[in-house]
Amino acid sequence: MIPPAVIAAAAVVPAAALSATDVTDADRFSGEWWADVLLDVPLRLVVLFMGAVILRYVLHKVITRMVRRSVERTPPAAVLGSARAAKIVFGGTGAYSERRALRAETLGSVLRSITTVVIGSIAVVMALEILGYSVGPLLASAGIAGVALGFGAQNLVKDFLAGASMLLEDQFGVGDVVDMGEASGVVEAVSLRVTRLRSVDGTVWYVRNGEVMRLGNSSQDWARAVVDVSVAYDSDTTAVRRLLEEIATHLAEEDEWSDLILEQPEVWGVEQLAADSIVIRLVVKTRPLEQWKVGRELRERIKRRFDAEGIEIPFPQRSLWIKDGASATAPAPSVRTADSHDEQERKAQRPPAGEAGGA
Repeated sequence: MIPPAVIAAAAVVPAAALSATDVTDADRFSGEWWADVLLDVPLRLVVLFMGAVILRYVLHKVITRMVRRSVERTPPAAVLGSARAAKIVFGGTGAYSERRALRAETLGSVLRSITTVVIGSIAVVMALEILGYSVGPLLASAGIAGVALGFGAQNLVKDFLAGASMLLEDQFGVGDVVDMGEASGVVEAVSLRVTRLRSVDGTVWYVRNGEVMRLGNSSQDWARAVVDVSVAYDSDTTAVRRLLEEIATHLAEEDEWSDLILEQPEVWGVEQLAADSIVIRLVVKTRPLEQWKVGRELRERIKRRFDAEGIEIPFPQRSLWIKDGASATAPAPSVRTADSHDEQERKAQRPPAGEAGGA
C-alpha cells in the first residue's frame, strides 16, 4: 500500500513543473526579456568596443603628434647667429640631432604597439564579464600560465627586457654603426627581441638583445677621424706638424667638407717612436658616420702634399742573411743588412768591376 505522503508529493511535483513552465512561457517574450537580450548585453558590448577603439585612436594620435614634434624640430639659428654654430651646439648632442629623431620614432612605434595590446586585453576581459562568464578563474589560470611561461621562456623574457632597456637608454638606433662583439655593422632594424645588423660585406646579422654583453657605437652624437702619419727620423717634426695643420684647415674651410667637420682640426703631436718612423697624430671632429670619409680624403691630400714637399713616408726595413762562398764542409754564413733606397739606386747605376777596369 502506497503511503499518503508519497501520493501527495507526486501530485505536487507535476503541478509545480506545470506552474514553472507556464511562468517561463509567459515571460519569454516580455518587455524585460527583450530588453535583456537585445538592448542590455549587446548595447553594453557595443559601447565597450567603441570606447576601446576611440581610446586607442586618441592615444595613437597623441603619441604620433609627440613624435612628429620631436622629429620636426630644427636648431634655432637666430639664437647663436649662424646655422653652423647652431648645428655644432644643438645638432650633435642636443634635442635637435638626427639620433633623437630616430629614437623618438622607434619609441613611438613601441608605445603604439603596447597601447593596442593593453587596451585590447582589457576590452576582451570586460566583454567576457558582460557575457556572464566568470573572469576570476580565467585571470587565475592566466597568472599560472604566465608564471609557467616565464620559467620556460626565460631567454625570451630576457630579450624583451634588454630590448626595452636599450631603447629607453638610447644605446643605439636605426642607422648607427655598432660593434656587438662577433657581429658589427649598420643597424637596420631594432625591436624588443632582436636587432638586425648589416656588415660592410653585406652579411645580415640577427642579434638577440639579451645576448649583448657589450656594445660599441661609432656614430652616437659625434665622431672623430684619427689619422696617424709616419715620417722618417730625419724629418723636422715641427715643420711636419705645421704642414698637417695647414692641410686639415684647408679641408675644413671648403664648402664641400665644412658641413661634415664640426670643429677646428687638431694636430696632437708625436704619438709613437716606432722602429722605422715617427708617428704624428692628426684628429678631426666630424658628424656621425662621416669620420671614415674625412679620414680617406685627408690621407690622400697628405700623400700628395708630402710628395710635393719631399717629405719621406718610410717603409719597413728588413735584414737579409745570405751564404757567401762557403765550402760544403765548413759553411760560413755572412750577414748583410738591407741598404737604404738611395744606396740601392747608386749600386744599380754603378758599372760592374770588369767594365770599370777595362775602361
